[in-house]
Amino acid sequence: MKKIGLLSDTHSVWDDRFATHFADCDEIWHAGDIGDIAIIERLEAVCPVVRAVSGNIDGMMMRRRCPEVQEFTTEGVKVWMTHIGGYPGKYAPGVRRLLAEKGIRLMVSGHSHILKVIPDRELGLLHVNPGAAGYHGWQKVRTLVKLTLDAGRITGLDVIELGAKRMNKI
Repeated sequence: MKKIGLLSDTHSVWDDRFATHFADCDEIWHAGDIGDIAIIERLEAVCPVVRAVSGNIDGMMMRRRCPEVQEFTTEGVKVWMTHIGGYPGKYAPGVRRLLAEKGIRLMVSGHSHILKVIPDRELGLLHVNPGAAGYHGWQKVRTLVKLTLDAGRITGLDVIELGAKRMNKI
């Protein structure tokens, strides 16, 4: 069993509540638009396993450290994570086919800044976009997500609302 913390679209903004909310997590996953490498370093200080993908605002240094796509299996759940992947009913070109062919059960993406948790019953997967943890964009509420993976099951999904707060850049 692993507890996973999910975030996306920090755009170089650190909030100390990331550490508070993810303190009990086994892994933290960042779905892109990280902004500053210091965000990854601070997440690594909270949790030893940080998986991250680069997003469309991330520069070359970030792209060297964080690939555009991560595909892995943990606790019996096949995961596919990217920044711009769409969502059930509106996947980016080629994504639906890829998800089906690979038997993905959990798709994590960011980009829209809007929290989305959508089951794709046809593909037998759960899509999660944790929304935006930073201030950039037009989202009204900053959000994080936590979930548990255990023996091929995805359970205990919690949405954490951070609300609006003055911007603290690294």
